[in-house]
Amino acid sequence: MGYSVGQVAGFAGVTVRTLHHYDDIGLLAPSERSHAGHRRYSDADLDRLQQILFYRELGFPLDEVAALLDDPDADPRAHLRRQHELLTARIEKLQKMAAAVEHAMEARKMGINLTPEERFEVFGDKDPEQYAEEAEARWGGTEAYAESQRRAATYTKEDWKRLQAEVDDWSERYAALVAAGEPAAGEAATDLAEEHRQHISRWFYECPYEMHRCLGDMYVSDERFKAFYDAMRPGLAEHLRDAIKANASRHTS
Repeated sequence: MGYSVGQVAGFAGVTVRTLHHYDDIGLLAPSERSHAGHRRYSDADLDRLQQILFYRELGFPLDEVAALLDDPDADPRAHLRRQHELLTARIEKLQKMAAAVEHAMEARKMGINLTPEERFEVFGDKDPEQYAEEAEARWGGTEAYAESQRRAATYTKEDWKRLQAEVDDWSERYAALVAAGEPAAGEAATDLAEEHRQHISRWFYECPYEMHRCLGDMYVSDERFKAFYDAMRPGLAEHLRDAIKANASRHTS
């Protein structure tokens, strides 16, 4: 009678919640139901799930994945050829990124890349939907996600090095500012907060002041970001949040 939702979740490395979501939106409806009404997945369903996860790893939104897989004129072999081409290009890109990361590790500093595609790990121990759902909940369908992906896809190894150099330089100056006891609402801190906002707009997506306020709150409420900023200097995450708010107020009031 096929495979249960729990078995499929285990095979694919996704959560039962993700499979329920795919069913709810019509992306992956199980072929069968048990007498008790429980979902049962066939081998063909597993093939489709594999295709979905491939495309998700490559950064395709769920609606585009559905359109690709449900195209009546699509040849299954064409899907495999397309995925092979995309994965080959992805491997090359990741190799270039790995070299840039190795360079950063030598300096014992790592920047947080807000590009959502970097948050997915297919066939690993993380659910590909984990951060997608979080991003959608936070930004409410804004263009920031798509714009960030479009820009990042065009960057070369040298671009990533320049980006990292900007992050390192800003981090050193902001940590020194906090160490010197500069107030978050002071001109020096708000100027660096504005520089932070412009960096995001220049490299990832247009970041208006209200969105920057939201990011500042996230740097404190999300333990991952708080740990990153506080590693520069204890208390820096909260100081930056307050500086971002003060900077937004001086430009929007």
